[in-house]
Amino acid sequence: MKEIKAFIHRNRIADVLHALKHSGLCADNCNISVVDVKGTLAALDNSERDYSLELGGSIITEVKLELIVADDGIEAIVNIIREQARTGQASAGWVFVTEIQQAYEIG
Repeated sequence: MKEIKAFIHRNRIADVLHALKHSGLCADNCNISVVDVKGTLAALDNSERDYSLELGGSIITEVKLELIVADDGIEAIVNIIREQARTGQASAGWVFVTEIQQAYEIG
């Protein structure tokens, strides 16, 4: 089992989720979380840019997408995220894949 964590522009999350849902890869076997976070991706335009006094610099509100998936679906899911999260910029975000050592259901 792996965790996929992606940091992408907010305006791309709907397309990413739609593509994941309709791919058949995440119907019942993905645990998906979507969280707004403050980050340092390059802003697409001035309306996306903000300044953080706490962080002392320019930031944007980006989305952190987290999925827990079986090993056999990793490559296809990463490809969907990378394709659907594109913005036309040279760098539009990041996707990370990490191994899950153990998982315990809360019951």
